Amino acid sequence: MLGNLFKKKKLKNPVDLSGLVTDMHSHLVPGIDDGSPDMDSSVELVREMHKLGYRKLITTPHVSSDIYKNSPETIQDGIAQLQQRISLEGIPVTLQASAEYMIDDGFELLIKENKLQTLGDKYLLIELPYFNVPPNLYDVTFELQIKGFKIILAHPERYLYWYHQMDKFEELRDRGIFFQMNIISLSGQYGGQVKKLAEKLVDLGMIDFLGSDMHNLQYLEIFKASLYEPYLQKIIESSNIKNHLL
Repeated sequence: MLGNLFKKKKLKNPVDLSGLVTDMHSHLVPGIDDGSPDMDSSVELVREMHKLGYRKLITTPHVSSDIYKNSPETIQDGIAQLQQRISLEGIPVTLQASAEYMIDDGFELLIKENKLQTLGDKYLLIELPYFNVPPNLYDVTFELQIKGFKIILAHPERYLYWYHQMDKFEELRDRGIFFQMNIISLSGQYGGQVKKLAEKLVDLGMIDFLGSDMHNLQYLEIFKASLYEPYLQKIIESSNIKNHLL
């Protein structure tokens, strides 16, 4: 009961996302990862995201060496088919595709083969495993930066092995790595610790990009509920967010 007394009050009205212009993290290409399962779902998700204020969607299918072995060819073929449907439906949204790269054993090979898909001005979206830090993290990110890539770390608030080690986040920032927060993390959907870490990163001014990480229609409903979170309003009003530059 006492806990409820100290819960942050929800906003009366949803946060306006139109100022973001662009969503830069989602899984809208149907049937190639754990995101949208089919074309009809993808079309509905794009339609709803447009209603929420987005004008450009850069979707980012998973790429990993063990589960999601997507290539530039599979991703671009999928986004082309989705774009065709969106055009037929008359939804005025710009669609592009990049990827969300897992830092795993196969990632360095993709670097060598020059098979990386970027966002905007050579931004590259990467993610880490949820249970352990890749031993080659610093070496890989340094190699990417030498090649001119601007690295965006997806959802740092979900890497709970650093929950009590904020210096790890500070070190990554000092190394020139940008942070992208999932809007839904502020809802508590991933758990209380993720929510608290997300809020702490916002308070410290460490978040550069906001992503929907949209996966499916069920996820969409949770995302909409997240728009009433005070911390979302705080970060959007902070002028730190760079989505519109992509």
